[in-house]
Amino acid sequence: MRNPGEGTHPGGSFAVSCERVSFSYPSARRPALSEVSLDLRQGEYVGVVGPNGGGKSTLVRLLNGLLRPDSGRVRISGRDPATEPFEVRKHLGVLFQNPENGLVAPFVEDDVAFGLENLGVPREEMRDRVAAAVRAVGLEGYERREPHTLSGGEKQRVALAGLLAVEPEILVLDEPTSMLDAAGRREVLEYLQDLRSEKTVMHVTHHLEELTGADRILVLNGGELVADETPERFFSNADLLRKNRLVLPVVPKLALELGFSPAKLRTPEELAEAILARTQSGTRSR
Repeated sequence: MRNPGEGTHPGGSFAVSCERVSFSYPSARRPALSEVSLDLRQGEYVGVVGPNGGGKSTLVRLLNGLLRPDSGRVRISGRDPATEPFEVRKHLGVLFQNPENGLVAPFVEDDVAFGLENLGVPREEMRDRVAAAVRAVGLEGYERREPHTLSGGEKQRVALAGLLAVEPEILVLDEPTSMLDAAGRREVLEYLQDLRSEKTVMHVTHHLEELTGADRILVLNGGELVADETPERFFSNADLLRKNRLVLPVVPKLALELGFSPAKLRTPEELAEAILARTQSGTRSR
């Protein structure tokens, strides 16, 4: 594994770096995180998975300064979220699993502007950035809608627009689809995929199928980082999945059993096309 904090691009430092980070909640019998070291390069899309209580949500709170590590070092674009939380939040935005908790204004456009107002962004610039963020998530025409009238997927997109308006380089997504139905999940994931070339993304989820296109997948269990793998190696490692109580989704599981790469086939349609192509290839070779 790479040494956290070590530069690998012209900017010198990682977008996210944790070095031997430990944290315990009061009265807890064991640490929520224990000596965790990890890093994200700029522009990477990294998934984080693991069983309940593994330390995923604690990690998210340490990254944006809501918690302070007991020991070790956290750096976000070179800054310490424990001592510079407001500066860090200009560079890192968190999309939490329940969008209801982040909707505070009477209208969609006011909610999207909320973070900009806290940063003191000039009114004219604020209008331009809100319009661009609303457009980016496909909510044009919703500006004067009241958030409580929106669907789960639409509320999550409003929350995402609020993050995009602040223009952070890093997005941390804490179970962003857990409150959504299938259609809402699909909507949010499509918009997140569109951001891959523009942002550094850490995607925390229980839905392993959401990470087939990630650059890397990290596994947290018992407060420890137990694996850092490519999707190809992660989905093919039955022992790793079993030990960490991770259930392989249906499509990757079928792909693996049929001898296909589980990380490259994300939908039933893609799997069906792969099977058809193999069948046709076999027919032509006879």
